[in-house]
Amino acid sequence: MVTITISGTPGSGKTTVAKLLEEKTQINYIYSGMIFRDLAKKYKMNLEEFGKYCEKNSKVDKELDEKQLEILKKGNVILEGRLAGWIAYNNKISAIKVMIDTDIKTRAQRIVKREEGNAKTREKEIIKREKSEQTRYKNYYNIDLNDTSIYDLVVDSKNLSPDEIVDLIIKKING
Repeated sequence: MVTITISGTPGSGKTTVAKLLEEKTQINYIYSGMIFRDLAKKYKMNLEEFGKYCEKNSKVDKELDEKQLEILKKGNVILEGRLAGWIAYNNKISAIKVMIDTDIKTRAQRIVKREEGNAKTREKEIIKREKSEQTRYKNYYNIDLNDTSIYDLVVDSKNLSPDEIVDLIIKKING
């Protein structure tokens, strides 16, 4: 039984990697970001507006994080989420914690490819979103998202294919 957390920045490739990892390992994959996106729709807000709302209403983030904690406690799962690694770390849950990141230009281009739009606009959206997340997680949990010391594997996805990243994770699992 193995538990894996996949965290990362918007557009870093974490969802693609998590889905591929699920295929290769047959471990169930859960995407916590979808819950957040569904809540934003429920509140009739885009992600930026909803992030600002969450800065003043910690209930939404805390509810999402409690759900992630429940999932991690059950184990044998791939949990993708911005705080998934930190939740495992802070609750002393045994997990392979993976962080995926790359430069903002690459991330913006990936988001444009996936969702359309223009790269400069996407860069600005990413910066606002990350600033909102930094503020919320620092205030709620005293977590610094720039601190990667808790992760077992930190990957720059710019020049690696999703398959290559999955291979690195599988090597980590197999020790």
